[in-house]
Amino acid sequence: MGNSVRNITAIAGKELRGYFASPTAWVMMGFFAFLFGYFFVTYLQFFVTQSMQAQFGGGPPTMNVNMQMIRPLLLNASVIVLFILPMVTMRTYAEEKRSGTIELLLTSPLTDFEIIMGKFIGAVGLYAALLAVTLAYVMFVFVYGDPEWLPLASGYLGLLLLGSCFISLGLFISSTTKNQMVAGAATFVLALLLWIVDWMAESVGPTTASVLRYLSITGHFDDFGKGVIDTKHVIYYLSFITFGLFLTMKSVDTERWRG
Repeated sequence: MGNSVRNITAIAGKELRGYFASPTAWVMMGFFAFLFGYFFVTYLQFFVTQSMQAQFGGGPPTMNVNMQMIRPLLLNASVIVLFILPMVTMRTYAEEKRSGTIELLLTSPLTDFEIIMGKFIGAVGLYAALLAVTLAYVMFVFVYGDPEWLPLASGYLGLLLLGSCFISLGLFISSTTKNQMVAGAATFVLALLLWIVDWMAESVGPTTASVLRYLSITGHFDDFGKGVIDTKHVIYYLSFITFGLFLTMKSVDTERWRG
């Protein structure tokens, strides 16, 4: 058990170093911070305007910074995640296949589980670093306002779980191809389908509609932004992650046998 943890940690560290040794991580971090900052300023200006109107009787009677600024901000952040994370995962296996280093990895004494978990944790570590950058904006609200920290914390937990689902999906797609661009595009398309699958719920029967709504990856996120951590949403995300890693393991196992 101890050796397995050390191997997973070593692979995760290697993946993280690989991300930050290239411009990829820094470009994505800057892009993510820029877009998040744009939405932050937009919602902040809207909130300030509504607050001023409320003071003079021309706006809504009550203003809640969590519900009217932070919640929609995190919902928009989830959209940015949809576009960015396929770029994180597309190289995890595809690049190793293209360069030929996958044979060295598969013939090493490492198990498939250790390799997959190491790559997954490394990618999640990069994603967590992207989220951490956005905390600089959120702290600004705490300095000049009085938001509730629980909805904020649950919102970031939801973003972390949502992104981890995309990462597990991206790992599986990347393990099936040698082309990074194909892996990135396929991951984005599948993630987008899971994003909009509940849109079809209006045109089908009630049973199918309930299934489609449950499969919607964003349908489980909204409660996190409200400060509600529902076990059914957590179970959905953890099950999705587990299934994605399971498919990746089967794909890598097939590659090992072919080798």
